[in-house]
Amino acid sequence: MLKLFRATAILEGISYLLLFGLTMPLKYWAEIGEPNKVVGYAHGILFIAYIIIAFVFWLLKKWSIKRLFILIIASLLPFATFYVEKKYLRIA
Repeated sequence: MLKLFRATAILEGISYLLLFGLTMPLKYWAEIGEPNKVVGYAHGILFIAYIIIAFVFWLLKKWSIKRLFILIIASLLPFATFYVEKKYLRIA
């Protein structure tokens, strides 16, 4: 379960950065919309998976509500899932 959560956190972070750093500029500046659609769908699936796995992992580990809050907020901020993976998921 830990390997799945770590992989999901990393992939979600990468998809987030790709979405906002590469495909959105392509869509709005170069009028190339297809990459945004593909990466957007992938990011959406990874985001939902990250939230579900974070909640399940929180229940299994019996972590505090503060840690769950950190895990969820991390999914909304660029680079934060990488921080969570390093700080919380390597020692779990």
